[in-house]
Amino acid sequence: MSRTAGFIGLGNIGKPLASHLAPKGFDAMVFDIAEAPVAELVAKGAKAAATPREVGAHAGVIGICVPEDAHVRAVMLGDDGLLAGAKSGTIVAIHSTVQPGTVIELAKIAAEKQVDVIDACVTGGDARAAEGVVTYLVGGAEDVVERARPYLEASSESIIHAGELGNGAKLKLCINVVTYIQWAAAYEGAKLAMASGLGADVFEKAGRANGQLTELQQRYLIGVKMPPEVQQGEAYQKYVTGHMMTAEKDLAWALKLAHDSGLAMPVSGLVSQMMAKLYGVVDPGRR
Repeated sequence: MSRTAGFIGLGNIGKPLASHLAPKGFDAMVFDIAEAPVAELVAKGAKAAATPREVGAHAGVIGICVPEDAHVRAVMLGDDGLLAGAKSGTIVAIHSTVQPGTVIELAKIAAEKQVDVIDACVTGGDARAAEGVVTYLVGGAEDVVERARPYLEASSESIIHAGELGNGAKLKLCINVVTYIQWAAAYEGAKLAMASGLGADVFEKAGRANGQLTELQQRYLIGVKMPPEVQQGEAYQKYVTGHMMTAEKDLAWALKLAHDSGLAMPVSGLVSQMMAKLYGVVDPGRR
């Protein structure tokens, strides 16, 4: 595989993933609409791109980690999209949590330029991304996944090949269902402990002791326990609103996948309406 790599989308997950490329020996080029994360990674050895097309022209393998399906299309397609600059044999790894059909649609367009696409969804959160120990849930042709493996290994401890193209996205949606239902369980258990006079600390101690509260749930509960004046602050609200919107999108796509698969998921449907409450977002319309 080429040791030239690109990365588009330097947000909460994308920036820490991309931060491992240059230190692991890749000739890395990055792009984001925000200047600060680009500058941060340039300081760590990456090159800055002015457009996704420039990343496409530079890299043999390119990661995309932008918020939604429309954003993935925007950075791949058009005169300034990465496909406009990509060479034959380039691999595009879509890390964003998108609909499986979006991956398949874009792969068909990319194939016209002899560019390969895999869906390499990320699970593990920003802390594990920063440590370079995420798990990738990957869909795509086996030979393409193997060609992309050195790039994926730069920021992961596990790569799960789920099968054909689109299966990585499907698997990520299934995992996210568990994640958000866990948030709801931890939230209601902690809130009950607090309201009944027990307090959150003893609830967490018991949950750790019997294995019911995972490490991720405990990290989630940090926000639940914050004083109201902190939760309602502008900076915190901006932070959790972004997470809420991602969660709402992820569960919407999971419920669509369930509908398309002929499956009812009533608990997921209920939890999908609770995201503002679970994240502490001040938004009466969502509560």
